[in-house]
Amino acid sequence: MQYDHILIRYGEMALKGKNRKMFILKLQENIQHKLNDFPNVKVKRTQGRMFILLNGHEPDPIIERCKHIFGIQSMSLAIKVENEESAIKEAALFALKKNPSIQTFKITVKRINKDFPIRSQEMNQHLGRYLLTNTDNYTVDVHQPDMEIRVEIRLEATYITSSVIKGAGGLPVGTSGKSLLLLSGGIDSPVAGYLAMKRGVQIEAIHFHSPPFTSERAKQKVLDLAKQLTKFGKSIHVHIVPFTKLQQEIFRTMPDGYAMTIMRRMMMRISEQVCEQQSILSLTTGENLGQVASQTMESMNAINEVTTYPIIRPLITMDKSDIINISQEIGTYETSILPYEDCCTIFVPKSPKTKPKREKASHFEQKNDFSELLREAVEGIETIKVTTKDDKKDMLDDLL
Repeated sequence: MQYDHILIRYGEMALKGKNRKMFILKLQENIQHKLNDFPNVKVKRTQGRMFILLNGHEPDPIIERCKHIFGIQSMSLAIKVENEESAIKEAALFALKKNPSIQTFKITVKRINKDFPIRSQEMNQHLGRYLLTNTDNYTVDVHQPDMEIRVEIRLEATYITSSVIKGAGGLPVGTSGKSLLLLSGGIDSPVAGYLAMKRGVQIEAIHFHSPPFTSERAKQKVLDLAKQLTKFGKSIHVHIVPFTKLQQEIFRTMPDGYAMTIMRRMMMRISEQVCEQQSILSLTTGENLGQVASQTMESMNAINEVTTYPIIRPLITMDKSDIINISQEIGTYETSILPYEDCCTIFVPKSPKTKPKREKASHFEQKNDFSELLREAVEGIETIKVTTKDDKKDMLDDLL
């Protein structure tokens, strides 16, 4: 006898009413995609549950990978047996003996199959008595047991589990639409992308690159960050914008205090065009209220003026220390702190306005026609497809 299934629980999705099936199908698809390199593994749905059939594979690497799949609330190794009392008893005994270090246990039977002849409470007693009779040194503790053996008697079979492993929670990536993540090389934007994905958002990324002021290493750093995010979803398209000429023109012609605000407005205009081309419905940023001059309430108000797209700001009220903690947990922190320059840090005004006005930003912009440089930047976009296994470069330069 052995654990041959992984039982998947999906918490919040159970409350989705008529849309529930769509969420569950997407979760099943995401799990199957993540486990593609385990050739014998199957993902199966039954009423209210999902199971991964191990078919001979070791469970630990599969569980480890499933911990990064949004939509999984928790999971348990499970033994599947026929709906026969004797088979259920043997499986429960196996589960108990598999953990010799414990001293107390509890049995919880859920009889979903009402045709099974023994009621749940009665089955609890049968199993408890059987386990105590066939083992030594164990006692029953219904309040704080070392182990809870759960028995689900379902229509097709009975499943026995003895541990619960926490999942990533959230919603399956792809159930909440697609968003364009403004991805820099810093700590915040990868965390924002991660949190958006946790709510079911599929992301593409846009990065503003200013060679020779920013290097190929800085560009690769962003691709590495995108790759780290792919472990929570599928591949990510990263749109690299050649931003040098436009950025130089902004800082050459605009008043020093407003240059940063106007640069952000240009970024929004370019991002909006990418959204239109890629049928993306929102933007996601790593903005954090009060962190820098461009992230004050007034700055965001002035920058927002140039786009009608909704902007998702998952970090807006978080403490910096909390953002750093998440970046460490998801594995982006060490890459984010690499000392490669970013386009937002190479042209820094001496005194950026922390309370810029919309009307003044518009007024300054009207003094210079940026339309040609904007068009050139959009036409020069290089799109790179980043996957979990390797960076597969899709040169789609002419797509936009």
